[in-house]
Amino acid sequence: MSLELDKPGPRYAALMELLRTAESLWKGSRLFFAKWELGPSQFNVLNLLFDRTEGLSQVELSRQLIMHRSNMTGLVDRLEARGLVQRRAVPGDRRAHRVVLTSDGSRLLREILPCFYEAAEEVWGNLPIDQVNRLVAELKRIGGNAERMAATR
Repeated sequence: MSLELDKPGPRYAALMELLRTAESLWKGSRLFFAKWELGPSQFNVLNLLFDRTEGLSQVELSRQLIMHRSNMTGLVDRLEARGLVQRRAVPGDRRAHRVVLTSDGSRLLREILPCFYEAAEEVWGNLPIDQVNRLVAELKRIGGNAERMAATR
């Protein structure tokens, strides 16, 4: 017995291409950050903490990275073991900590960022800035749609 399915519309092909692109970017970023013995998520934590002297809580980091808090704990543990971040107690709340970048973490990030900025430009190729800006706006809208859809299912 075969199940009859409707043919997908053009948005399905666009979604599949977006997922392939995301996977390619993730694979490429794993290779890119391997030079510094970091994963993409580790870099993202360091980058979020850059220029934030007060740091961020693990909950704030997990929200910004769209990552479950339990995964964030292990990520921060590994970065702390390398001396790249530090947990600082919040005065008046023994359970709360702020994650801050150490001087070693800041030094490493300052080494990585120029290379990362150059790689980001290379990924976009010669796509005009106005098209990049439109694409970013559309991707934000699509991401919002996906979040709303996930919340209702």
